[in-house]
Amino acid sequence: MLKEFKQLKALYPDRILIASIMEEYNKAAWEELIDRVEETGIDAIEVNFSCPHGMPERKMGAAVGQDCRLLEEVCGWINAKATVPVWAKMTPNITDITEPARVALRSGSEGVSAINTIMSVMGIDLKTLRPEPCVEGYSTPGGYSCKAVHPIALGKVMSIAKMMKSEFNDKDYSLSGIGGVETGGDAAEFILLGANTVQVCTGVMMHGYGLVKRLCEELKDFMKMHNFSSIEDFRGASIEYFTTHTELVRMQQEAIQQRKAVRKGLQSDKDWTGDGFVKETLSMVSN
Repeated sequence: MLKEFKQLKALYPDRILIASIMEEYNKAAWEELIDRVEETGIDAIEVNFSCPHGMPERKMGAAVGQDCRLLEEVCGWINAKATVPVWAKMTPNITDITEPARVALRSGSEGVSAINTIMSVMGIDLKTLRPEPCVEGYSTPGGYSCKAVHPIALGKVMSIAKMMKSEFNDKDYSLSGIGGVETGGDAAEFILLGANTVQVCTGVMMHGYGLVKRLCEELKDFMKMHNFSSIEDFRGASIEYFTTHTELVRMQQEAIQQRKAVRKGLQSDKDWTGDGFVKETLSMVSN
């Protein structure tokens, strides 16, 4: 991709070009790769610590993002070498995604992006008994993406955003949301949960590059509906509405008691007359 990077920067010098890179567990190889991509004029680097296809047996991709000690070491190498901003791309195939995100930020990264694809098996051909997709009769678990992962991605991004807000000054760092973005509404959801930027891959593969312009227009329509003039006007606005299961139960019980306190009309089953069923039912509706 080095040739393409140079061409893009020559054609669009005022646009931001971010290189996505991945390497084995080898400091010299990482340093060489960073030198080569920075020479093309790229503006930032997104480090793939998350791809399930990243040959984990060679300590690449998700194998790094799932091991915080390994992640800290490799992040240290990268941030010591890079002269442009670095984002660490997080894997969802982990119990608590805030742990690697925290390590990446403490190790010098300017931001994190989430999520990469979800490890899955697509299916089994019930005639041949072979897994799908099939390569010479064999397969390996791979990454599941697009609309089906959107709710999972929202949950992971929300967790990272809450961690960044409580433990870091989130205005000094960047969070990029990824997962099933096909509409402006999808993008708005990530921003409402704290994302600064939103990425699209499978959506463009499925619907073409025209999707991006439509997505931007839909996002603008959402902003006009709420009189938002910038992304920062609503970034993270929905985070405050998340709480614990215990607190939800308490809030619901309190609301029920309040409604009962103002209820008028019938107080017991024995008070039903049968003739005025509709009127008596409506009399029990809370104010």
